[in-house]
Amino acid sequence: NFLLGELYDGYDEEYDCPILDEDRVVDELENQMREGGVVVDYHGCDFFPERWFHIVFVLRTDNSILYKRLETRGYNEKKLKDNIQCEIFQVLYEEARASYKEEIVHQLPSNKPEELEENINQISRWIEQWVKDHNS
Repeated sequence: NFLLGELYDGYDEEYDCPILDEDRVVDELENQMREGGVVVDYHGCDFFPERWFHIVFVLRTDNSILYKRLETRGYNEKKLKDNIQCEIFQVLYEEARASYKEEIVHQLPSNKPEELEENINQISRWIEQWVKDHNS
């Protein structure tokens, strides 16, 4: 367990959010990741070591739905537009494909509550199967 405040390195006024210190995050998570059985949820992956992950899921959302979600969260105009552009150009998916073996990177739709539930079920099934495969 760590304090999130210790993992930031300043504040980005343009995007109205803290700046994550990626090196400190990796250092802080290293022991937990080595032990395995960890799920990491983050909006990017290029700074995480490849050895940490057996599978990567990239959640995708239709732009009109994403726009409304981000607008409801109170994102400023620049942050909102940049996030929508990121989704249009599949930036996070391409980043994941460039950072990890292509066969471990999977896209999941995340538009409706039913899809959220199915994604949880699919990820849970994958974890159960992985545990079976690696404990025999």
